[in-house]
Amino acid sequence: MAHGPGERPLEDGIRTDFSTALDYGTYLGLDQLLSAQHPLSTPEHPDELLFIVQHQTTELWFKLVLHELTSVRRYLAADETSRARKALARVKHIFRTLAEQWSVLATLTPTEYVEFRGFLGSSSGFQSHQYRSVEFILGNKNAAILPVFDAKPEIRAGLAQLLDEPTVYDEFLRHLARQGFDVPAEVLERDVRQPWVEVPALIPVFGEIYADPEAHWGAYAVCEDLVDLEDAFQFWRFRHLRTVQRTIGFKVGTGGSSGVDFLKRALDLTFFPELYSVRTDIGA
Repeated sequence: MAHGPGERPLEDGIRTDFSTALDYGTYLGLDQLLSAQHPLSTPEHPDELLFIVQHQTTELWFKLVLHELTSVRRYLAADETSRARKALARVKHIFRTLAEQWSVLATLTPTEYVEFRGFLGSSSGFQSHQYRSVEFILGNKNAAILPVFDAKPEIRAGLAQLLDEPTVYDEFLRHLARQGFDVPAEVLERDVRQPWVEVPALIPVFGEIYADPEAHWGAYAVCEDLVDLEDAFQFWRFRHLRTVQRTIGFKVGTGGSSGVDFLKRALDLTFFPELYSVRTDIGA
C-alpha cells in the first residue's frame, strides 16, 4: 500500500484484527470507564467534566493507595521490610502525583465553578469512603464517620473492618518489638479502634534507631519512608486546601463542612508523630 508524504506506515507485526482477541479497550474496561462521567448541569456547563474527571481520577489513585498500604501492613506483619518499602515508595509517588493534579483543577475559576456548583447538591469529597479508608489504615481512626455511610451497608462494613484492624504504624511498631526494640507494652496492646495519639515513651526507641543508622538500617529506612509518605500526604492536603480556597473562598462546603477551615484543621493531624518529635533530640 502506498503512503502519502509524512504518513507513518504501520509495522508489519502490528495486529489490527481484534474480532476474537483481547484488545486494549476491553482489557481496561474503557467502555465503562469513559461512560462514567455524567454532568448534571443544565444546560451542561463545559467545565463540569473537568470537575468530575479530577475527582474520579483521584478515586482511582486512592484505590491503588489502599491496595498498596494493605500490602505494606501485611509485609510488616511478616517482617518483610524490603517489600514493604517498595510499596511505601509507590504510595509516596502516588500522593506526589495527586498533589500536582490539583493544578489542573485550579484552572477552574470561581466564576466558572459557581455556575454549576449548585447541581452538586450535598455531594462532597467529605463522603469519599476510600479517602476515609486511607486515613483509617494510616492511623486517623474515627468511628463517628461511619454513619455517613449508613445508606451503603457494604461500604460501611468495609470501613468498620478497617476500624477494627491494626494500622500500618501498629504493624511497624510490632515489627520493631520482634526485632528486639523496647516498644512499650501499652503500644503493642492498644485499642486499635482509637486514633493514634503520640506516645512519648516511643521517642527513645526511635532515638536508638537514629543514633546508629548502620546498626539498625532496616528500621531506620522504614522510618524515613514513613516520614516521606506523611510529607507527601500533607502536601496533597495543603494543595487541596489552597485549591479550594482559590475556588470558593471561605464558603461552606457542599457537604456541610466549614470548607477551608475544616481542611486547615486536617493539616494539624499527623500519622507518625514520634518520627517528627525524635528529630528534636537528634544531636542535642
